[in-house]
Amino acid sequence: MALLLLAMVLIAALIMIPFGLPGLWVMLAAAVVYAYTGSGTAISTFTLIMIGLLAVVAEVIEYVLSAKYVRIYGGSRRGAWGAIIGGTIGAIMGVPIPIIGSLVGAFAGSFAGALIAELGGGAGKREASRAAFGALVGRAVAAALKVAFGLAIAVWIFFAAWS
Repeated sequence: MALLLLAMVLIAALIMIPFGLPGLWVMLAAAVVYAYTGSGTAISTFTLIMIGLLAVVAEVIEYVLSAKYVRIYGGSRRGAWGAIIGGTIGAIMGVPIPIIGSLVGAFAGSFAGALIAELGGGAGKREASRAAFGALVGRAVAAALKVAFGLAIAVWIFFAAWS
């Protein structure tokens, strides 16, 4: 019964990730609770530490990729920072909108942040728009990679608990 409940929480947390919600951290919390409630002796401390590290890596990748894609699309370092800051502000501002607010906010914020930073740095409209589009693409790639990390973490937790 406990394993079934864990599986349901892992699936729900995996669904949370594409919407910009803290699904990775819900998975980690579920694993910790399962490991230390007596029923989950199969989940080792090593597993908990490793999935925690994977979650941190996924979060870092999410922020870095948006900036990386700004640079790939011809933007400046200033535009890359604009994408990171704009994405963070957008995600926070989108929280009051149910379910998809933080996701839409992060995408729009990355785009707007890169665009504003590039225009403020003296880039032309065409170059600034291209860099901002790069921020948007980077945010989408980052979201997909974060879901992939979440799937790997969920599978690892489930099989550690099952054994």
